[in-house]
Amino acid sequence: MRIGLFTDTYPPYINGVSTSVLMLKQGLEKLGHEVYVVTVNSENFHYKKEDNVLMIPGVPIGIYDFRMTSLYPLKAQKIIKSWNLDVIHTHTEFAVGSFARLIAKQYNIPLVHTYHTMYEEYIYYITKGYFDGASKKLVEYLTLFLCDKTVEELIVPTKKTYDLFKEKYKVKRDVHIIPSGIDVSRFYKENVSSKSVLELKKELNIKRDDFIILYVGRIAKEKSIDFLIKNLKEIIKKVPKARMIIVGDGPDVNDLVLLAHKNKLDNHVTFTGKVPWVDVPKYYRLADVFATASKTETQGLTVIEAMASEKPVVAVRDESFLLVMTDKQDGLFFETDKDYQELIIKLYKDKEYSKMIAKQARITANAYNPTVYATRVLEVYEKVINKDTNILKKTIHNVKRVLFRSGDKK
Repeated sequence: MRIGLFTDTYPPYINGVSTSVLMLKQGLEKLGHEVYVVTVNSENFHYKKEDNVLMIPGVPIGIYDFRMTSLYPLKAQKIIKSWNLDVIHTHTEFAVGSFARLIAKQYNIPLVHTYHTMYEEYIYYITKGYFDGASKKLVEYLTLFLCDKTVEELIVPTKKTYDLFKEKYKVKRDVHIIPSGIDVSRFYKENVSSKSVLELKKELNIKRDDFIILYVGRIAKEKSIDFLIKNLKEIIKKVPKARMIIVGDGPDVNDLVLLAHKNKLDNHVTFTGKVPWVDVPKYYRLADVFATASKTETQGLTVIEAMASEKPVVAVRDESFLLVMTDKQDGLFFETDKDYQELIIKLYKDKEYSKMIAKQARITANAYNPTVYATRVLEVYEKVINKDTNILKKTIHNVKRVLFRSGDKK
């Protein structure tokens, strides 16, 4: 099968969506399929033929590092046409996603979409608190139009997102729950150099008896990192050697640095800033526990990364994490400040309990490898290509494919 993945974000830019798309590409290729990626580039138009990645120039839009392309770049259209795609899979609602919808309609290519981001949780970045109600209604309208009316099959990574479409938005279409894949093996402790971890500990001035609570991800309001910092003050009373390492960058870094200072935690909280993708496993390796209080995740890939690293995860009780972890088996859930504090302290005091949770966590994480992810997505591709309501489009597409491949042989 010849598959086109369209996304606004892709490595070297790293976030949950770019990781998901990369893992899907690798998983599909491992299963023998030909996969092409269309994404945004910060520089010039570029097609890397060796790995089938087409990068279209984009301009910054003022939200993180995201960029917007033109609606229908002709140069890209000509290259995509030559791929003779069997299916298009979009991972964004805007920019590149809109371009993909036009391409799919023009060339009668079946269109599958994955909804990665709960946009209602990000309204305040645009409105700053004004007109939130009206803005959420607009987001709902656009989401339904882009994810329900213009696509043939819809994928979501969690039941939380499934419920958004089925219970709140009342969509009648099929919604497939397929958790994103991760290259879990790169986080296995045996695949992370002990020497590099020791060097990192030295760089961060981590002592042998320090107890490290780790957070990895975007540093922004919706991630509730302030909860972790405020509770660290109480944890230190029982665990004086507790330290928090916060890995990542984002709009709230300065506010959180001030919060740590206000709570006299300067010596207990370290902000690393953005770190290279290849170095992330080292940070998991040096940690004793991974913590998150975010309630805005669609899946929480960093939780799976931590589990693959054999680290106990302490997470707020949220639907996104409930899909991944089983409480007191391969992870731990909290609901209140007191719950969180007690769980961290228990993991510090009871090393055997911590090891038991961590060991099972790695076993659970193995279910998220890219091949499993790709196999489930392929089932959706087969459905959209072969469903009865698509006979005319399927016939036209198959005739074009035969003609295209015949031309190739001449």
